[in-house]
Amino acid sequence: MGNKYENAFLDLASKLDALVGEHGEITKYAIAIVENQDQIATITLLKKISDVVDLKKHIQEVQLLAKALKDSLIKYYGYITVLNICNKDLIVEDNRTLPELLSELNELIGLNNVKIKVNDLIAYQKVQQMRKAKGLTSTKNTLHLAFMGKPGTGKTTVARIVGRIYKQIGLLSKGHFIEVSRTDLIAGYQGQTALKVKKVIEKAKGGVLFIDEAYSITENDHSDSYGRECLTELTKALEDYRDDLVVIVAGYTEPMNKFFDSNAGLKSRFNTFIEFEDYTADELEEILLMMCNRNEYILNEDAKKKIRPVLQELVERKDGNFANGRLVRNIYDELIMNHAKRVVDIENPSREELSLIIANDYKELGN
Repeated sequence: MGNKYENAFLDLASKLDALVGEHGEITKYAIAIVENQDQIATITLLKKISDVVDLKKHIQEVQLLAKALKDSLIKYYGYITVLNICNKDLIVEDNRTLPELLSELNELIGLNNVKIKVNDLIAYQKVQQMRKAKGLTSTKNTLHLAFMGKPGTGKTTVARIVGRIYKQIGLLSKGHFIEVSRTDLIAGYQGQTALKVKKVIEKAKGGVLFIDEAYSITENDHSDSYGRECLTELTKALEDYRDDLVVIVAGYTEPMNKFFDSNAGLKSRFNTFIEFEDYTADELEEILLMMCNRNEYILNEDAKKKIRPVLQELVERKDGNFANGRLVRNIYDELIMNHAKRVVDIENPSREELSLIIANDYKELGN
């Protein structure tokens, strides 16, 4: 059962393997999962990831890569499948306050249009809650959202924050976040897709159900009867559980428009459509510097001067597959790898040498 998340999953497993010196163990379990859907390998890999996180608590890069691998496993298999294999709930409690969540939202780099719309939406929902508490008529608009834009523009991050904020202002009973893909929603034979969707909805009730690349449900030009069955059940759930479930669908703008056209009642269930714009070159540089800072790396001025025009060129000649934040992540990964290959040969390197990224560390990056 290969799918489009397979390569990303294997690549992340290999990177974590190399970073923590597991000598191929993590990659071995990942291959067993991809080739045989081995449930024991799945449980073992999740335990490995957990052990790595515990043992390398103070190494930010390991923490980020371990989380990325776990997220990739969930995307590859589907959240519900992983849940069933592990026979446990993957929901993590988040006890941050409303001011802390709003601060996290507003401190995100760029996304000014998104922040304005989300803040307006939260203000509206808070006032409706207050009106209801005072016995006034409150408008019962649905909470469901559509996020439109290219990959790497922060759609998943914002979706998670929105779920927590809705919990804090009393709109959701749990505020947890479940991300699903076509794999979670579509069954292999007629009549079972509806049951599969119902199980996903049951898990998501009280929180946020996030469907990235939602148009993949109808990816076969609407001739996919399984996709139509899924949308029928999903559309029903959007109405039936509107008081304690937020469904956020996301993806490229044009395919998302086609997705909404694929079901007559679907678009009417969504009140809010938010466009996530591409990052500017300055914002991409800011994201890169933030990644370095969080992981205790320092980009010196010569390196900045070398990278800045490349980012500008990438933004100017971008195509439909422009990867935004993911592009920066790739640059960052290459920078720290090149830095490591340079510094490993220094005898007893200083703290500064272990932290400083110089212009020559950019040499292997292509435009």
